[in-house]
Amino acid sequence: MTRIHIDPALVEAMIMEMGTIGAHSGTGVWRTVYSPAWVAANDLFARWSEEAGLSVSRDAVGNVWSKLAGTEGGKSIVSGSHIDTQTPGGRYDGTLGALSALIALRALSEQFGSPKRTMEALSLCEEEGSRFPGANFWGSRAITGAIAPGDAEAMKGYSGETMAEAMLAIGLNPQAIPSAKRDDIDAFIELHIEQGPILEHADLPVAIVDAITGLRHYHVRLTGEQNHAGAFPMDLRRDPMAGFAEIASGVINTAHRLGRPAVTTIGRIAADPNGAAVVPRSVSFTVDARHPDPEKRLQLYALHEGLMREVAERRGLAIEWEIGIEKVPCLSDPGLVTTFREAAAVQGVPTLTMASGAGHDTQQMAKIARTVMIFVRSKDGRSHTPEEFSSIPDIVAGIEVLAAGLHRLAY
Repeated sequence: MTRIHIDPALVEAMIMEMGTIGAHSGTGVWRTVYSPAWVAANDLFARWSEEAGLSVSRDAVGNVWSKLAGTEGGKSIVSGSHIDTQTPGGRYDGTLGALSALIALRALSEQFGSPKRTMEALSLCEEEGSRFPGANFWGSRAITGAIAPGDAEAMKGYSGETMAEAMLAIGLNPQAIPSAKRDDIDAFIELHIEQGPILEHADLPVAIVDAITGLRHYHVRLTGEQNHAGAFPMDLRRDPMAGFAEIASGVINTAHRLGRPAVTTIGRIAADPNGAAVVPRSVSFTVDARHPDPEKRLQLYALHEGLMREVAERRGLAIEWEIGIEKVPCLSDPGLVTTFREAAAVQGVPTLTMASGAGHDTQQMAKIARTVMIFVRSKDGRSHTPEEFSSIPDIVAGIEVLAAGLHRLAY
């Protein structure tokens, strides 16, 4: 197959121009869903799509669909990502996937004409939850029919407004949300920056993602007996902080021993009372445990829970926990993984196959379509910060892989 050409100058120009919309903190971007910057960014995406010869439509939640019609009909092949950012985020997280889909479709149309299968580039309206804490994956949830009646009216943002009010302010009707549901998508491919250091450590530009991790958030409370820090002997204490220290070290070391891609994080801790000379009454903390393998994640969780119970019992502590977030692993379609690995090889782009440790819209889209992701190397593994950066050569390599895989699927 003829190698697909992606113009580096075009890629850089589009990234930099889109990055000026909501520009913040030098190299950062502050672009929350339904804000003026968000509206302007989607208008620019739509204009570029029309200039590329694609037909543009917008659904009830503001997702922008740019279509290259196929000659044989059938379900669509879709690629894209989210256009909103953290507060502030960078120029690449999410946005790069939407732009890459558009650039890939433009290149394929120019170099090969009309495809057999319809392809669509998608700018998803929201993924980050940076304006509305309960809104994560709002765009892809609408597409998969996962937004319940009344959600928009009940969901409040950090500034007190509801999602419905924010939608109405830009001319979107919350009552029409069900119309955004799609049942005619065959495959969804999301290009994204890696947001971690694996590719950089491997000195490779691109990865094919074979799974998105499963995760479980525990909210744990250890309760003992409050006492004086000097007058109460060590061997008589029921000290929840000592129990916490042992549990924290234990669960982290458990994930470390299991090896990549198992990860466990203690992200939050609160002692009651929180005094320098007091054995606390209780310690509350979180445990974030993740693994992309369906069976090994359960092994990880079981090891953590067994350790927590054993430490509490041995130290005479009461322990209770609630499970907050629970997500099962999202496995990529094996056929799509093979397609894009082979496409990368033809393009001469070296790749590795890896799992994603972060969540993505792909997890939602997997409910209605075959899915796979493409990662592009992140400098220093940075993301969700104005300092995030991916080089133009790496980005071009990623778009070449995306375009070559789409060519195999659609032509």
